[in-house]
Order: sequence, then structure tokens, then C-alpha cells
Amino acid sequence: MDARARDVFRQIVETYLDNGEPVGSRTLSKGELDLSPASIRNVMADLTALGLLDAPHVSAGRLPTHAGLRLFVDGFLELGEPSEADRQEIGATLEAAGRDLEGVLHEASGVLSRLAGGAGLVSSPKRDAPVRHVEFVPLGQGEAICILVTEDGDVENRFVNLPEGVLGTSLIEAGNYLNARMRGRTLGEVRDTITEELRDNRAELDAAAAELVATGLAEWSGEAPGRERALIVRGRANLLEDPKAAENLSRVGDLFEAMERQKALLDVLASTGDAQGVRLFIGAENRLFSLTGSSVIVAPYMNAQRQVIGALGVIGPTRINYARVIPMVDYTAKVVGRLVGGSQKD
Repeated sequence: MDARARDVFRQIVETYLDNGEPVGSRTLSKGELDLSPASIRNVMADLTALGLLDAPHVSAGRLPTHAGLRLFVDGFLELGEPSEADRQEIGATLEAAGRDLEGVLHEASGVLSRLAGGAGLVSSPKRDAPVRHVEFVPLGQGEAICILVTEDGDVENRFVNLPEGVLGTSLIEAGNYLNARMRGRTLGEVRDTITEELRDNRAELDAAAAELVATGLAEWSGEAPGRERALIVRGRANLLEDPKAAENLSRVGDLFEAMERQKALLDVLASTGDAQGVRLFIGAENRLFSLTGSSVIVAPYMNAQRQVIGALGVIGPTRINYARVIPMVDYTAKVVGRLVGGSQKD
């Protein structure tokens, strides 16, 4: 891409991010570019052939594709620090919650939604405390609650789907089996051992109880397998306020449905575990957002040992203000880490 093409491309993307409308050659010729409409159209045709621009209609202007937005963010966008106003609001909002974990996470989700104009996402820290007691309680209609009591006194209730043919005696047997092997050990420590024992048929359980144990270890309703965390979503209504949202209600509806399932969003947030900073998914770059015209900006928050304990982010339209929101998400993650994990100075 030569200098002229870069200038045209940057102007198109910046104009689109500002107003959300297709950008025409005549509009660009009246701006900073010292080019005729005809010259601009030729450059736009070349950029379209590269897959960086698209035309919604034959006679319309051009819009950046998801690939074009990615190129713009990676190669053209200059990121700075959050504004002083954003820093003050984020800091004051989160610090008002004190050291209360649930309060901090709810406030983080809310302040991101409010400032970014999208839906704020926060996953709670991974928790893998030693287990004191496990019990299955039937609910009927093929479901049960698995009650976990940890050594530090926390009680967690998790829904599991019952395998076909499970009776009350199998629930008791499964609970006794897990209690004998899990007491004083974390789920993470015991999961592989029990899974291997079940696979090798060394467990003294009937088939129904064995299947229930396997299900209880690996599958939790509303959570990604193996991750003991919850998801907080605030500001969904913001996703409908974009000027183009009315044209894409069915797509936004698909995204809302995915939010209800939570697992897909938790998987996206969990993908930050190996990252050192902010990650960005634009539209088709992630299966969850491929049909919704949405982007998600996520960042991990860490404890004092620089271990990732959770993640937070924002879902918004692909024309979200990346220059403002990316530093905002990064800063919020640092403040949350300091408050709930005793980490990072902001």
C-alpha cells in the first residue's frame, strides 16, 4: 500500500468510525486529501480488491471490512492513556466498592458499559479452593444441583444434567465416591485422577453413578468446563442504540442468546489467559461475533504474583471508538487487579 492509498484508507476508516455511514469519494475530496474524486475512486477500487473495503450497494460509498478494521487498529491507530476524566470515573467507581469482590466486579462491568457505550463483561476470578463436602440433590426433569462446600466455608450450587437412568441411590453413591477422594483437595487436583479411574473402570460405582461423576466433574450449567467462574454482563441495551442496530435486530438477538448461554463469552474471556495485555476480536475473527457485526475488547486482570485471575471487556459495534476504549479496558483491568488481587499500580 503506497502513501496515497494509506491516506485514503485512513480517512475512510476514521470517517466511518465517526458516523457509521459508507464513505464516498466526493466526501473525501472535500476533506484533507489533495486528490480528485476520480483518483480517490481508483484507490478505493484497489483497496476493495484487497479485501479492505466493501460497498454495501453498487452506487454507495465504501465501508471498511473486518479485515480492514483489523489493519487499521494494528497499523494506523495510535493508542495513548485513558483521559483524565475516564481515569477518575473508573477509579472512583471501583474504589467505592471497597474490597468486596462481587461489588468491584459488578461496578467494573457497569462503568465499562457506561463509558464505552457497549455491554460490559467481567468474569470472576478462578476459584479452586479445597473441597470439604460434595452432595447431589435431585431437581426432577433430568437435572440436579451439585452442592460444593469448600474448606474456606464457601458454598457453591451448580446445575448438572442427569444421565438417563440415574436414581436417588446413584446420586448418593456418586456423592460418597467424590467425598472420599476430594476432601481436602481442589477440583483441579482431583479431576484428572478420577477421570482416569473412571476410564480404566477402576471405580466401584454402577454405570449411572459413574456417568454422573464424570458429568459433575466436567460439565456445569452456564460455565465453561473446568473453569470455576461466573460472568457479569451489564449494559446490553447499549447494543441497540447504534444507528444501524434496527437493521440488525435479529443479529443482536443472536448475540443476546449467546450471552444467556454464557459459556461462549466465558471462552472468549478465558482466551486472555496467555495474553499480557488487551486482546481485540473484530466481527468474523471470532465465531461468536461473526454474524452480529460486533467487536469485543478484553483484557486480563492479575494478582500480585502476576497470575491471571479473571478478565473483563466490552462488546460493541465494529465501529466502536477503539482509540478510547482499548486504553480504558486496559486501565480498568489494572484497577480491578489491584483491588481484588492486591496487584498492579495504575
